[in-house]
Formats: sequence, C-alpha cells, structure tokens
Amino acid sequence: MTQKDKIALVRALLAELDKVISGYKDIKLKIVYALLADGHVLLESVPGLAKTTLIAALQSAIGNSRKARIQMTPDLKPGDIIGTLVFNPTTGKFETRKGPIIGKNLVLVDEINRGTPKTQSALLEAMQERKVSLADEEYVMEDPFLVLATQNPIEQEGTYPLPEAQLDRFGFKLILDYVSREDELQILENTGVHGRGAQEVITPVITTEQVVELRKDILANVRVERTALEYIVDLVRTTRPSDANFKKYVGNELSGKIQVGASPRAQIWLRRFAQVRAFLQGRDHVLPEDVKFVAPDVLRHRIILNDMALLDGYTTDQAIKVVLNAVPVVEPKTK
Repeated sequence: MTQKDKIALVRALLAELDKVISGYKDIKLKIVYALLADGHVLLESVPGLAKTTLIAALQSAIGNSRKARIQMTPDLKPGDIIGTLVFNPTTGKFETRKGPIIGKNLVLVDEINRGTPKTQSALLEAMQERKVSLADEEYVMEDPFLVLATQNPIEQEGTYPLPEAQLDRFGFKLILDYVSREDELQILENTGVHGRGAQEVITPVITTEQVVELRKDILANVRVERTALEYIVDLVRTTRPSDANFKKYVGNELSGKIQVGASPRAQIWLRRFAQVRAFLQGRDHVLPEDVKFVAPDVLRHRIILNDMALLDGYTTDQAIKVVLNAVPVVEPKTK
C-alpha cells in the first residue's frame, strides 16, 4: 500500500465522522492524530456537544473495534474500571470479573473529574503501560487502545480535579466549544443521524490492524531532523521559568505568570503528533509548522499558571501563544 493509499484510508475515516458530527473539523482531526500516535485525549466541554456520538461513530468506522463507555461518579470504585474478584458460592472460589476497559479499543470516560482520585488512578496503568493488574493476573490492553476522557469546565460541585501526573498521561487536551450557526442548522436538518440512527449511517472503512500498521509506519518512516528536534526542545524549555530560554525569549511577558512548565513527555508527544501531521500532509519529514499546529493541544494541560495569573483571567493558551511567537525556528547549519 502506497502512502497515498494510506492517507486515503484516514480521509475515509474522517469522512465517516463527518456523516454524523457537524463541524469540529479540527477536533475530529486531532482525535485521529491521537489514534495514529498511540495517545489519549482529554476533551473539555459542556454536556450535549456530541462527545458520545463522536466516539461511537469512530468505533463504528473502525470495522473490528470494540468500545466501552464509563460514566464517572463519586461512588465508582477502581474495580468498576479494571475489574474485581467475585466469590462463587457454588465452587467456593473467587472468580475474575473483568472491567469494561479490558478487551476494548476505544474507551469513553464521561466526566472523569467526577470520579474520586483512587478511581481516576485506576486508569493510569492502562493508559501508560497498556496493561492492568487484577489479582495475580496481568491483562494487556487491546491495540489500538484510545481513552477519550471528558470533563465539564463549568461544574465544580462534586468534582475532583485531575492531578498533574494524570493530566500528563493525555497526549492532547482539546477544547470542544459550540459549533457555528450553520453547523447547528445542519444538525437539525440531518434528522437521520439523531439518536440511535447515528450509527446506522456509518460504514467501516478501516480495521484495527490497519490502524496499528499505519502507526508503526508513521513512527518509523517520517523523519524528524535534528533541527526539528532542537525546535521542539526549545519550545518546551521556554515554558519553564527556571530555564535560560524562558528569560531569553519570554521573560518580559510571562514573568510571574507560569509556576511550572511542560515536562519532557511533552516533547515526546510534540514529536509523535508532528510526525502524524507530516504524514497526512504527504511528507516524509517534519516541519516546524507541524510542531506549531499540535503544540497548543499538547502543552495546554502541562503548563501550570500561578494563582495571580489565574485571578487576572490569564490562560495557558495565551502563554502558549507567547511562546510560539517568541521561540525562533532553528535553521539547518550550512557547511
């Protein structure tokens, strides 16, 4: 299969999502990026913006995939996520009851910040290590394995903010806002995909095996030259107040606003997502524009602002924009 054929597969996948999801072109594209880069997505939005429909449509378009939906509530236990041991009085033995994430490719975790920290942490091993431990057994997650977690930015009562260590496990943090007036009109006119009818119009266009093959191909064959790597490193280091890059490039504008900058894991995700974008653009190498395109969604949840900046209404997106505008692109060295 040529690169052109592989790109056509991804475009066909996006076209299937377009059948049931109006608007959100960038959101759908970034979720496919995460699928192809073996990452996870944190989606921030208010209720009713088709998050569940989106993940269900994605699962239907991937022919042999399986999905699960977990509605987080404060009384949910870790065993409700990964599974537990249940005593069978007939046999007099404990038997394993697998949780909903085992054996699934796509997992929608609705309102993840409503789960208690102990329950939230049950997802960590599965997201990072692609396996879970249950009693004396280890269960390896399916491949591909994508966690799409949502949280409501407005609701604060009965919620438990995700700790930084868990936020860092998500490749992207995407902001799902309201669609345009034209898209809302299209939603009302397209009555055939409301409710249960949404999945009936989706045609499987790709398999899990093809997704895995595409991911391996992208990571192995899309080059990231030294200059691109230096640019990625400089971007991330510039978000750290203690780094010389911070003082050099953004000290005047961001001094006193950022408490903690992004970690090296951010650099890894910038590289992976930039490779996916370059591939889908038909290139075999990463350009700075690929890094800039994915940087806001990679860095958004990895930069911690100080209290005064938050009180002033300053946002991480504003800080990221300053960094992207300030850090120069590293030019190749001429011999």
